[in-house]
Amino acid sequence: MFFLTGEYNHQLDAKNRIRIPSRLKKEMGEDKKYYFAKGTDGCIFIFPEEVAKEQLAKINEERMSDAEKRRGIRSFTKSFVLAEEDNQGRVVLPSNLREFARIKKDVVFCGVGNRAELWAKEVYDEYFADDDDNFNEYFDSLGI
Repeated sequence: MFFLTGEYNHQLDAKNRIRIPSRLKKEMGEDKKYYFAKGTDGCIFIFPEEVAKEQLAKINEERMSDAEKRRGIRSFTKSFVLAEEDNQGRVVLPSNLREFARIKKDVVFCGVGNRAELWAKEVYDEYFADDDDNFNEYFDSLGI
């Protein structure tokens, strides 16, 4: 079980490397593998290996005769990239994912339960611009 929460501001370095925030990394498991993948609403999903395998298992249960689902499966699964850290714990963010998420320098990590998300700061700020004003509505939609 993963408990990834919080919001963390960071920056890419000149070589397009990032460090996963220590609190998120601790929850994912310090010595565990994790994967980047295209996410929804312009972010990058960061899955601990265990969650990535669970997600792919769910996807593999889908009917391959459904053309729309085949397209979604292919688009999502081909975007998975194993994050490979250097000796200092930095990870190069692949250019295709950087471009997809419109990441230039400033980024925000956001914990979302069983995964983390990585956003371009500008995209994140725009997406959550009305968060405080509409918090009750968004919370109520969760049904908890």
